[in-house]
Amino acid sequence: MAKKVGKVEPLFVKSKVREYIKGKECNTSSAVLDGEALNGIIMGMLDKAVGRAQGNNRKTVKARDL
Repeated sequence: MAKKVGKVEPLFVKSKVREYIKGKECNTSSAVLDGEALNGIIMGMLDKAVGRAQGNNRKTVKARDL
């Protein structure tokens, strides 16, 4: 089981985030990967997409909902 961020399991792959930031010639603070901020942003975006899909009477979240 993956290490949990706060009370919620992370919705991202830490190594991929670190690799992406490194590709932009920056370093990654452990607070970015181990904190709740990034996970919170992702969950907020997904919650909005779910709300939009439900508002359109769909159970399927589509790319356009993001």
